[in-house]
Amino acid sequence: MIVKAQKSKACKGFTLTEVLVAAMLLTLVMVPILKGLTSAHALDIKVERRMRSLTLAEAKLEDIRGRSIYNYSLDFNDPSSSVDGAYLCRLADTSAGVDLRSIVVSVGYDENSNGVLEGGEVEVTLKTLIARRW
Repeated sequence: MIVKAQKSKACKGFTLTEVLVAAMLLTLVMVPILKGLTSAHALDIKVERRMRSLTLAEAKLEDIRGRSIYNYSLDFNDPSSSVDGAYLCRLADTSAGVDLRSIVVSVGYDENSNGVLEGGEVEVTLKTLIARRW
C-alpha cells in the first residue's frame, strides 16, 4: 500500500506583506514613544538644573546674611562668579536706605560655557533685604 504524503493546508509562518505591515505599525507606534521619552529627559534635566540653582542661590544668600551681621559695610556686588562647576552666580548689592540693603542673587547653569551668566541662562533669582543689626 502506497501512502501519499499530504501537504498541510495551514500556512506555517508569515508572508512578506504581513511582516512589512507589522514593521510599519511598530515604527508608527515607536516614534511618538521615543519622542515623548526624549522630551521627558530634556525636561528632567531642566528641572534638575533649576533645583540645583535654587539650592546654590539659597546657600549664597545665607552666606551673605551671616557675613553681614558683623561686616555690614562689606560690598557684596559680583557680576559673575563660579559657584559649582558650570553654575554661575551674579550678586547685586544696592542701598535701600541708611540701615537697609537690598541683595539680589541670580544663579543659573552656564549653557554656552562663556563664563558669564546671561539673561537666558538665569534660572533662579532671589531677593532679600538686610538690615544693620547694631
